[in-house]
Amino acid sequence: MSFFVGLGIGLSLIIAIGAQNAFVLRQGVRREHVFTVALLCAVSDAVLILLGVAGVGVALQAAPWLIVIARWGGVVFLVTYAILALRRALKPAETGLVATPDAAPSVATAAHGSGTTVTAKKSLTAVVLATLAITWLNPHVYLDTIVFLGSVAQTQGDGRWLFAIGAFTGSFAWFFALAYGTRYLGRFLSSAHSWRILDIVIAVFMLVIAAILAFGG
Repeated sequence: MSFFVGLGIGLSLIIAIGAQNAFVLRQGVRREHVFTVALLCAVSDAVLILLGVAGVGVALQAAPWLIVIARWGGVVFLVTYAILALRRALKPAETGLVATPDAAPSVATAAHGSGTTVTAKKSLTAVVLATLAITWLNPHVYLDTIVFLGSVAQTQGDGRWLFAIGAFTGSFAWFFALAYGTRYLGRFLSSAHSWRILDIVIAVFMLVIAAILAFGG
């Protein structure tokens, strides 16, 4: 169960983040260093999740009562994300993936995605630096992985490492699917209606996980 809770929460958080997904999707459309980008994103998530599980675990050993706070804090966090996703579903963006000028090595971001204008191919170094920047310079990634996932993992007791494995399994699966599935995902994510469906799915999934955390023991 811990593995699937980690997988579910990990996927929900990753899918809900726009800038990094937009960058991976863009690189997939451009067929530009796709494997490297997906691998860097996934490995970065795995490192941060492991740091969160290990680091927060050490901190909570000194104050076990914080696990209760972590559990209900996680419930509030997930319910809040679900509400925001439902609000986006009720008021979707006018468009999905919008074509925007390509600026090296920065990424144009939007509520749910970014454009993919094909220009001169960038060097591997430039793409690696851009990938690392959009991943490690985003403050939300630390809140989501080290703080949030690290805290929730402690509610799983001895299953916290299975939780961690589930979370970064979700990262690997999502980033590689996004990078290599652009031929199909690009069509799906090209309309506001598609994002509305995705947001509803995310909201429902997060509410289910919140219920598991709240009543799963």
